[in-house]
Amino acid sequence: QVQLVESGGGLVQAGASLRVSCAASGSIFSINAMGWFRQAPGKEREFVAAISGSGISTSYADSVKGRFTISRDNAKNTVYLQMNSLNPEDTAVYYCARRRDYSTSMYLRDYYYWGQGTQVTVSS
Repeated sequence: QVQLVESGGGLVQAGASLRVSCAASGSIFSINAMGWFRQAPGKEREFVAAISGSGISTSYADSVKGRFTISRDNAKNTVYLQMNSLNPEDTAVYYCARRRDYSTSMYLRDYYYWGQGTQVTVSS
């Protein structure tokens, strides 16, 4: 059974950086694309970033492009989201998700497995 466990969330001030991690278990990690999504209070869950199984291909939401970087370490079965220049609009629960496919996707419906989320709060 596939499990995803996020960690690294917290409370930071605007302009700060934070890295969240997602540890995966249960099947061969390197064959699946991974994604990060977020959900702010009262809003729908939205795409943040995705990375292909090999790590060569990545995609980002326009709102985070140039500030966030997604990466993965297949030897550690872990995907990361490095977040720089955080602002209060980035406050949300951040979710890690895993596809059953090798390529990236920005659509929630394309992700089969989900973690429980980690809270990121950015104060002004």
